[in-house]
Amino acid sequence: MLPPDSTDQQVLSSAAPLKRAMSTRHLVMLSLGGAIGTGLFLGSGEVITQTGPIGAVIAYMLGGLIAYMVMLCLGELAVHMPVSGSFGAYAKRYIGPGTGYMISWLYWLTWTATLGTEFTAAALLMQEWFPHISMWIWTSVFAITIFALNLSSTHIFAESEFWLSLVKVLTVIGFIILGLLAIFGLIHFEGYQTAPLFSNLTSHGWFPQGLMPIFATMLIVNFAFSGTELIGVAAGETKDPAVNVPKAINAAIWRLLIFFVGTIVVISALLPYEATGLGNHGVSNSPFVTVFQYIGIPYADHIIRFVIITALLSAANSGLYAASRMMWSLSSQKQLPSIFSKLTTSGTPIIALIVTMFGAIPGLLSEQFAPETIFKNLLGVAAFTMVIVWMSICWSQFNFRRQWYKDGHSVSELKFAAPLFPVLPILGFVFCLITGLSMALDPEMLPGFIGCLIFVAGCYLSHYIFYRNQN
Repeated sequence: MLPPDSTDQQVLSSAAPLKRAMSTRHLVMLSLGGAIGTGLFLGSGEVITQTGPIGAVIAYMLGGLIAYMVMLCLGELAVHMPVSGSFGAYAKRYIGPGTGYMISWLYWLTWTATLGTEFTAAALLMQEWFPHISMWIWTSVFAITIFALNLSSTHIFAESEFWLSLVKVLTVIGFIILGLLAIFGLIHFEGYQTAPLFSNLTSHGWFPQGLMPIFATMLIVNFAFSGTELIGVAAGETKDPAVNVPKAINAAIWRLLIFFVGTIVVISALLPYEATGLGNHGVSNSPFVTVFQYIGIPYADHIIRFVIITALLSAANSGLYAASRMMWSLSSQKQLPSIFSKLTTSGTPIIALIVTMFGAIPGLLSEQFAPETIFKNLLGVAAFTMVIVWMSICWSQFNFRRQWYKDGHSVSELKFAAPLFPVLPILGFVFCLITGLSMALDPEMLPGFIGCLIFVAGCYLSHYIFYRNQN
C-alpha cells in the first residue's frame, strides 16, 4: 500500500464538488431512518417468536454490539477521509481496487433492488385505505416525490429525511413509554387486572426454543441495524466531519440499541411470545398494533399503517441517496463514464439518480410475480450484501491503521481513533462473516446467497477485464 496522505488527498479532492450541507442532527436521523423500518415494526415479533423473549433481547444486543464495532471502524476512516462513496473508496484504497469496485456496486445493488419493493409495499398499504385507486398511481406518486426530494439539494434531502425519520422515532419512543406504564400497572392493559411486570419474559423458560435460533436470526437482526453506515456515505457532504461524524455514530448506535431492546422488552412483557408473529394478517397483526389496541389507543392499526408508510418512504429516500452516491463515486474514480458524475447546480448527481431510479423498476414487479418469494430473497440479498460491506469496513480500518503506524504516525495524531486496535476490527470482521454464512443454512435464502456470490465474482471479473491497468 501507498502512504495514506498523498492518495487520500487525491480522493478527497475528487469529492469536492458535492455540497457539505449536513449537520449532526441530519446524520443521526439519516442513520436512524435507514435502520428503523418495517424490520422493527413487523419483524421484531417474528424474532421473538423464533427465539423467545430473552433470546430476542440477547440477539438484538449482539446485533447492536456488532454494529457498534463496525461503526467505530467506519468513524475512524470517515473522519480521516470524508468522501461520498465512503466504504467503496476505503476498500479501493486499503484492500484493493477490485474489492473497492465490488463493494461500491454491491452497495448500489442493495439499495436499488429494494427501492421498487419499498414503493410497492407503501402503495399496497395505501390501497387498504383507498381500494379504488390503482396501486400504480400510488407507486408513481411516491417515486416522483422521493426523486424530487433527492434532486432538489443535499440540504432539502437531509431535512426531508429528518422529518420522515422523526415520525418513526416518536412512534417508537411513545410505544416504549406507554408500554412501560402498562408493565408497571400505571395504565390499563387488556387482559391484566394487576401490573404484569416482567413475568412473561421467562414464563416459558429462559430459552424455550433453545440457543440455536438466536444465531439463526442474527442475519435478520444485523439487517435491522443496517442503515447506520449511511453516516459514512454522507461524510463527504457533512459540515466539519471530524466533529459531526463521531458524534452522530455514537448517538445513532446507542439510540438504536435502546429503541430495539426497549421495544423487544415491552412486546415480550405484555404479549405471549408465541403470539407476537405476524401470521397471515400483515400490518394489522403487528405487535405494535396489538399493544396499542390493548392499551386503548383508538385507530391503532391506522396509526401503525401510516408510520410504516413513512418508514418505507424514508428507507427509499435514504436508499436512493446512498445508491446514487455510490454510482457518482465510481464515475469520479474513472470506473464509470464521466456522465455519471455530472452534478446539478445544487450539487446533486442527476444522471446517477435517474439511472438508480430505473434500476428500481424490477422491484416494482414483485407485487405481480410471487411477492413472498421475491421479498424473502430480496431481504436475504440486502442483508448478505450489507454484511459484506460491513466486513470491508473492518478490513479497511485494520489495513489503514497498520499502514498509519508503519508510516511513523501515532494514534494520537488521528482526529478520531477506534479503540482496542487490532481486536475491534478483527472481532467485527469475524462476527459479520459468521452472520453472513448463516444465510447459506436457510434453504429459502440459499438462492439469494448463491446469487450474491455470483454477483461478487462478476464484479471482480469485470474489474479485471476493464480496469486492471487503471492507476
